[in-house]
Amino acid sequence: GLEKKEGKLIAVYDLGGGTFDVSILEIGDGVFEVKSTNGDTFLGGEDFDQTLVNYLADEFKKENSVDLRGDKLALQRLKEAAEKAKIELSSAAQTEVNLPFITADQSGPKHLTLKLTRATLEGLVEDLIQKTIAPCKAALKDAELKASDIDEVVLVGGQTRMPKIRETVKEFFNKEPNMSVNPDEVVAMGAAIQAGVLQGDVKDVLLLDVTPLSLGIETLGGVFTRLIDKNTTIPTKKSQVFSTAEDNQSAVTIRVFQGEREMANDNKLLGQFNLEGIAPAPRGIPQIDVAFDIDANGIVAVSATDKATEKEQKITIEASGGLSDEEIENMIKEAESNAEDDKKKRELVEAKNQAEALIHTAEKGIQDAGEKITEDEKKPVEEAITALKDVMDGDDLTAIQEKNATLSQAAMKIGEKLYQQEQSDAQDNDSNSSKEDSNEDVVDADYEEVKDDKEASN
Repeated sequence: GLEKKEGKLIAVYDLGGGTFDVSILEIGDGVFEVKSTNGDTFLGGEDFDQTLVNYLADEFKKENSVDLRGDKLALQRLKEAAEKAKIELSSAAQTEVNLPFITADQSGPKHLTLKLTRATLEGLVEDLIQKTIAPCKAALKDAELKASDIDEVVLVGGQTRMPKIRETVKEFFNKEPNMSVNPDEVVAMGAAIQAGVLQGDVKDVLLLDVTPLSLGIETLGGVFTRLIDKNTTIPTKKSQVFSTAEDNQSAVTIRVFQGEREMANDNKLLGQFNLEGIAPAPRGIPQIDVAFDIDANGIVAVSATDKATEKEQKITIEASGGLSDEEIENMIKEAESNAEDDKKKRELVEAKNQAEALIHTAEKGIQDAGEKITEDEKKPVEEAITALKDVMDGDDLTAIQEKNATLSQAAMKIGEKLYQQEQSDAQDNDSNSSKEDSNEDVVDADYEEVKDDKEASN
């Protein structure tokens, strides 16, 4: 019934048996647009059960010096009792765990009888509940929203019946969670509606999904250049123009990656293809248009077109590149934990790419200038080129950046000199042509005056 709430922002807090997911949706005119998603694939109701199992086993061990975790049959009974107690404590303040003949030793059979309060359970799982808050913050950040912007919070999954979880969600979003849907049935209802949409039976509801990870290609130096960012609403199409890295390059390899790392090889390679038959030209001149097109089913079509020859190659990749939710979550976590190192690697590669481009431009500039500049004017540029070549193969980012700046300044001075010369030559040409024009005018005037004098004397 949420589709009736026009122009609303909805947070779906889904804590199931094995995973936790949070999605931010915008609803309008029967369209559900997913703004962002996040979660933890290693957090779910089973973790709450296991925490309680460990507590019960530790309490039994204190009294009887027997660890029930070493007995498979006893452990299975303990797990069933822990889940039952957890469910009962969602509606009752206290329950009793009673497992007669749970094990036996030389002195005879042992029984487990223990009173358990809701407060005890909440204290045991407090850290697990708090682990759900970080993904909520990340999802809001990705959607460029604040918790106060959310109009409704929907709880999904049986574990959300726990009062402490509802209280935590209420504190974070500062509003009461929506209790109108059954957390156990809502996923099945949603799946049924989406099946109806795909089959064509349901026509007044549309779900717009998002890309779980960024998509892009490998560019010079192994850098991952994003064309479609994570959490972009699909269907979508994005394109960008690239060029060649070498003079007279006749082919390029387009390598398509998915992930959040700054270097291409740290992400998942989805596929690659070659675009051949590029017309010979200096580096940077050919224009190659790379386009990513994702349809509503998440299928990605990547194409590369040489604008000069109009030759095209393309590749089609299945939805999500065959990644499971767990793999997607792991890739996001890896990107977050390696963000600083990845940033340094990318900066180093980009500085080296800039160095190559500067050297190429400066050497070509000196060659083109020829005798228009003196040896003394060439010397600072040549020295700067040599100094940059000495450091650009190393890993000292600061040194490369400094030498880049030095060469850039030196090359700029030659550029200014050549520009001034061109301006001066242009002005000389203008003044010469104006003199010729004025001389012609004088001759005409003299001629007329002489003619008039003759006429007068006659």
